[in-house]
Amino acid sequence: MSEETVPQQGGAGQPKGLLQQMEELMAALNADLSALDADLQAAGSERGVVDEGQAG
Repeated sequence: MSEETVPQQGGAGQPKGLLQQMEELMAALNADLSALDADLQAAGSERGVVDEGQAG
């Protein structure tokens, strides 16, 4: 049954495959967080420009 759930890894007895999978997941998470950070900073700077325009 375990061979059917993870056919690409060749079974669950290969820690190198699991480590590689975890590294890929961490890289994807890093990319997502970086994109989210950029979006939040852009939204914050747009909000700051709008607030300064209304104050003056």
